[in-house]
Amino acid sequence: MDQAVGLRKKGNGVTYWNKSPSPSPAVQRQPVRVMSISSGKGGVGKSNVVINLAMAFDQIDQKVLIMDADLGLANIDVLLGLTPKYNISHVLEGEKRLEEVLVDGPGRIRIMPACSGVHELTRLTDEQKLIFLEVLDELEPDIDVLLIDVAAGISDSVLYFNLAAQEKIILVTPEPTSLTDAYALIKVLYTRHGERHFKILANSAKDEKEGKAIFAQISRVADHFLDGLSLDYLGTIPRDSNLPKAVVQQRPLMEAFPESPAAKAFRNLARSINKMPPSVNHGSIQFFWKRLLNA
Repeated sequence: MDQAVGLRKKGNGVTYWNKSPSPSPAVQRQPVRVMSISSGKGGVGKSNVVINLAMAFDQIDQKVLIMDADLGLANIDVLLGLTPKYNISHVLEGEKRLEEVLVDGPGRIRIMPACSGVHELTRLTDEQKLIFLEVLDELEPDIDVLLIDVAAGISDSVLYFNLAAQEKIILVTPEPTSLTDAYALIKVLYTRHGERHFKILANSAKDEKEGKAIFAQISRVADHFLDGLSLDYLGTIPRDSNLPKAVVQQRPLMEAFPESPAAKAFRNLARSINKMPPSVNHGSIQFFWKRLLNA
């Protein structure tokens, strides 16, 4: 990412600028995998899952960008002991270049800190949207996976980011409230917006057997009430006593306790996802942002 790219104020508008020459046409490559990770309720370990899954992808040579989209309670920087000065809103205002906003995480992971308000994205003019898309598209050659850490619940911003992502991962724990709220999120996206494909990831389960039982519960209810819905079992991350220790250290579990049960599960999960074909027709960072800005 050595391109100096950003937005600059010019009068009452914004002008796209690029200090270096345009790059030569890219070689044909795999489409970027854009995944939102959501949960019906808070406190289910969503941000930890995002961070450690990113680390697992990084270990199999996938270039990862984390977008912290939990606008009300951003946790990615806290969990990693980072103190970002800027976020994407500073790019929108023409105050900073995109490269100045992105933060280096563990390994080769890059992080886009939480935006100060989703409404800033929806109030752009058509010209600004086009400019912003061109700027963000510069990221594409440097990304294989975009992980979006979405807030819990069914607020407008949660729906907003889920609608823009091509692959939707819903995190569920053995708690009855987690199952109920995860189903509520799926139901809203299905009934109001016609979304029919979701991947279910069980977290903090006793073992794989319990994880599959969690999936069976939510799948049974969805099959009964939501006709034509497709739920896929993605896997199980087991309950791991090393996780709170890693949180205290402000380090990813994958880094602090690489041989722990959950760390091994994250590695298996990343390898499994990497073997799955990404969504056809939906394979670019620019496509994601077009959907996001037009949501």
